[in-house]
Formats: sequence, C-alpha cells, structure tokens
Amino acid sequence: MPPKPVIKGKAAPPAGGRKRDDDSMSQDLGEGAFDDWMQPKALMKPDDQLELSEIEMKEEYTRILTANNPHAPSNIVRYNFKECQFRPIAHVDQLAVHFSLDGNLIHKESDEARRQLTKITSEPGYEEEKGEEEKAEGDGEKKKDKKITNQFNFSERASQTFNNPLRERTTQTEPPPRATFASNATQWAIYDAYMEDLERQEKAKEKKTVTTSSKKDDDKNKKKIAIVETQSDDISRVAKASSIVERMVNQNTYDDIAQDFKYWEDISDEYRDQQGTLLPLWKFGYEKSKRLAVTALAWCPKYHDLFAAGHGSYDFLRQTNGMILCYSLKNPSYPEYAFETDSGVMCLDFHPEYPYLLSAGFYDGNVGVYSLTDRSKKALFMSSAKTGKHADPVWQVKWQKDDIDNNLNFFSVSSDGRVVSWTLIKNDLTHTDIISLKLETDSNKDNEEDQHLLTLGCGTAFDFHSQLDYLYLVGTEEGKIHKCSKVYNSQFLDTLDSHHMAVYKVQWNHFHPKIYMTCSADWTVKIWDHTYHKKEPMFVFDLNSSVGDVAWSPYSSTVFAAVTADGKVHVFDLNVNKYEAICDQVVLTKKKTKLTHIAFNSIQPIIIVGDDRGYVTSLKLSPNLRKVPKEKKNVEQKSDEEKIAIEIAKMDKLLSLVREPSEKDKN
Repeated sequence: MPPKPVIKGKAAPPAGGRKRDDDSMSQDLGEGAFDDWMQPKALMKPDDQLELSEIEMKEEYTRILTANNPHAPSNIVRYNFKECQFRPIAHVDQLAVHFSLDGNLIHKESDEARRQLTKITSEPGYEEEKGEEEKAEGDGEKKKDKKITNQFNFSERASQTFNNPLRERTTQTEPPPRATFASNATQWAIYDAYMEDLERQEKAKEKKTVTTSSKKDDDKNKKKIAIVETQSDDISRVAKASSIVERMVNQNTYDDIAQDFKYWEDISDEYRDQQGTLLPLWKFGYEKSKRLAVTALAWCPKYHDLFAAGHGSYDFLRQTNGMILCYSLKNPSYPEYAFETDSGVMCLDFHPEYPYLLSAGFYDGNVGVYSLTDRSKKALFMSSAKTGKHADPVWQVKWQKDDIDNNLNFFSVSSDGRVVSWTLIKNDLTHTDIISLKLETDSNKDNEEDQHLLTLGCGTAFDFHSQLDYLYLVGTEEGKIHKCSKVYNSQFLDTLDSHHMAVYKVQWNHFHPKIYMTCSADWTVKIWDHTYHKKEPMFVFDLNSSVGDVAWSPYSSTVFAAVTADGKVHVFDLNVNKYEAICDQVVLTKKKTKLTHIAFNSIQPIIIVGDDRGYVTSLKLSPNLRKVPKEKKNVEQKSDEEKIAIEIAKMDKLLSLVREPSEKDKN
C-alpha cells in the first residue's frame, strides 16, 4: 500500500483517532481529488428515439391480456349431415402447448418395479448401503411390525359338485365318389380349352343381356319405346351415391367459381357508360372430344343446369366419328351422359315436353333420336338410306308439335335442298318431304340445259314461328331467306336476298312475333321485320369477322349475342345502343381458334360458347348486360302476358325510329 500523506506542521494522530483522521484528510485534500466523482450524470439517448411531450408521456395505454390463442383459426367450417350443409364451428380449442416431457415413473407394485427391485437387491454392496442409510435417518424411526392375522376366528368352507356324465355322438357318411383321370397337356389342347371357355362366356353374356320394349301411355295416348339393359356390375349399385360424392368433391374444388356464379356482380358497371363485361366461369372438356369442334349447343328445357354439346368437324377432308356430351353445371369435370356416333354431329335439339329425348343431325345425312335414360348409349331411332335420309349434312333439327295421331315428330334441313318431317311410329322413323328449296333461274337465258343445273338450293338453317304453327323461315348457302308454309309445299311465300354469303343462323324473336334475326359468313348480323314492305333489314351490324352463331336473350326483346371466328363474343342491347355492341370481349386467347356456337340459359344469367377445339366455356353476364325493368314495391306482380306486352312495346318503339311508313299508313 502507498504511504499515508503527512500534513506539515502537525503531529501524527494516535491510532484510536482514525475516524477523525479520515475526516481531516478529506477536508485537507481539497476539491480537486473528487472532481471525477462529483461530475453530474449525462443521459445518453439513441438517435432514432421519439421525442414525446409530457402530456404524451403521461398518457396511459391499457392492454388487456386474454387466454385466447391469436394463432387459433376462427373460421373452421365442417359439413353437418343432419342439416345437409356446411356450418361454422363456434368453439375453437385455445390451448397452446409450449413444452411437454414424457416421464419414466412406474408404479412400485407393478411387475416391472418388482423386477427392478430384485435386480438392485441382488447386486453386491446393496446391504451395506442400506445399513448406512438407516443409520443416517436416526435411531428414532422403527420398522412397522407386520400385522398378524387372528388365529382364533378361523373358518373353512367347502362344497362338492356333481360330475356331468360324458356323452358321445358319432355320425357316418357315405364316401365321396372317386374317379381316376389321366391326360397329356399339349399346346393345342390348352388352346382348345381356352377357346371353349371363351365361347361359354360369350353365351353367358348373351343370356344376361335382355332387351325389353315397353309402351308408355300418356294423357294423349302417346307411344314411346325404351330399351333397358340389365347390368350386374357392382359399380351400378353405388352409381347414384358415387355421382353425389363426385359433385360434392367438384363443388369444393371449384368453390371460388361457384361463389362467383352465385354472388358475383361487377361493381364497375356503375361507373361505365352502359358497357358490360363477361366473367369466365367453368370450362367443359372431355378427353375423347379434344380434336372435334363444337358443332351444336342446346340447354335442357326442364333441368336448367344441364346442356348438350355436339362434336364433329366442319372440314370435309377431316371427317371422323362424332360425340354427344351432356354436361351439368354441378359437375364440370366430367360429362353426365356421353354418346359416340359413327358420323360427326352437326345439330341437336331437346324435346320441350320430354327432356330426356334428344334429336340429332349428322354429317352423313342421317338423323337420330337418343334417350338420356337409355343405358345402352345407342340411338332409339336412326334413319337410313331406305327410310329417306338426306344426301348431304343435316345442319339443323327442330322438334314440333305432335301430329294428328299424337305421334312425336321433328323437322330437319340439309344441304341437299330438302326440308323433311320425321315421325316416330312404334320402332320406325318415317319421313315426309315438306318442301324442296328450288333455285330461281333466269328465264332470259337461251340455253335450256343451264336452267336444269343446280335446281335445288342448299339449306343451312331454319326456324319455326312461335305463334303461327305453319310459318317457318329457311336460310340457304346462297344467302337467301325463304319464308315458307307447311300447307303450301310447292312454292315459297316470299324470298329475300339477305346476305352475300351462306346464312348460318335464322331465329325468331322470343317476344315480338314479327322480328327475326340472321347471321352470315359475310361478317354481318341483320334484324328483319317480315311484314315490312321494303324487304330491307331494320338493323345491320358489321362484326369484322365471320359470324358463326347468334341468339336472342330469353329475358329481353332487344338483347342478343353473337360469336365470331376471331374468338370474340358480342352482346348487343338495342334499347341502349342501336349502333354498337355494349360488350366486345375476347374469350379465346389462342390464335386460329374460332368460336362456333352460343346459347343463353333460360333462368341463370349465363351463356355458353363452343369453339373448334372441343371446349365449352361458360360466361356470366354483368348487370349492364341483363337489365330488366324493376318491379315496384307494394304493387301486384305483372303476369307473363303483361311482361311480353312490355317487351313488344319496347321493340316497336325502336322500329318506329327506323321503319318508314307504308303508303297505307300515310293515307
């Protein structure tokens, strides 16, 4: 230690006055010795610290601690089989385990504990360790004496039972018959045995397959034939349950699309100037129909989620087999019904009263009728060369009202220039030629032979009037529209030079009895009034591409849609815009892919379009594309006749702006 400083002029203090000496030392050393200790403390602050005022610092922030787990899900949904719907789970387990450890304790009276105690006591030195532990515990602890049983209160009881007598049972049977067999196994003997077994199996299948025809009587004593094939497969027993499970799985898989189909509405329509959009929903496809174009689309009149798609080819050099596929919106992954045909399908139509009957026209000129309830997947009725089939492709078929004998019948039009009525009588399909599409020839030509060439036109489309049963329109490949009657089959009622190229579709308006619409390969869509004296179209729309199909909407007399070869869907509303479409949307992004057909759903605000790659796409209309007059509250709902009258008046108002009055009206 360093020597203590001695103050000059004073004697050293005694040993007993140490405390006094320290005080005097602190006084004599002065202020310089404790400068380092007496400096004020400086507060160090980080550069990014917030500077708060006193009011902000005094403000209290309360935080409530709860026992809920913040990471626990709060929107768990499980399927309730009692209510047949998904229900949210209210109570969620909030327990969070942060640490868990499995113990290794065992009960001392268990077998494992006894084995371990026996092993420990048998080890050398155990008695010495036990004696030391007993000494350490102290002499005050004594072992408890073992309880001795009472020797003077002892009783013994015994009982004896009878021995059951033994019984023996023996049986004797006749020995099974025995036979000695010997043969040589050769390749030809094995082959003959397999062939005999194969023939036996084929005969057994023929016996199992039983076809029965039954007559079904209606209120009008109509006769129909159904072929039922009995199947003994195990899969057929659970077919209905498996289809329901498949739809449930697909509903979960495409849940976002199903939610959009049911609840989505384009909010941006409120800010657009009468424009609308189409929302893509499901895309339907089948593995076997990828190389076939969609040649026909038809919605089922009773089951509004079911539609049929016909597959074939428009290319003359690439004709293959065709298919008829029926899809449901409840199961977009696989068709509900599938029918394979020998020729490409060109057109389809559901019966309005019997939705399980489906008529079809084929590329080879045949027509057929299929039943969705038939498990054989074959046509119930099929035309042939003997029964008067067409010589060219059948472009459209249409069911009509029953004839006088209450037999089902439908019409067909073909490129051979014939419009034919087909009647279902028992097991036969009989035909009647309604009219032949004769071409008008120039009488001023000198050569008479030229007048006899190409006497028949090529029919491509037709449609029947909804109110006048006898009236119908026929479109031809030459671009003409013939107004015909079922009563007069020798000549046309009227003929219009409507287009410069082939007419692809003719359709009457669903509401207005005088208006019909046509589309053609000359890029135009035209709307006509068949009572107009000038024989000119009321409206003409140029879509800059070949128009494959058009369709009137089922909810408005002024709304229609068209598809073009450049992959676009055009939606028009004449009440909003008489000159342009209110929606032009590209549906197909792939180049060289064409849209072929379009169809409106009669209930839901969706449309389906088919392309030449074999796919069918469903689209939802935005609110601007399906405007319907709103019904006022506290007012009786209008009847169907009143709604139709409103739609007719809306169309007449537009026609009055375009149509020139006739001489009779002027007078």
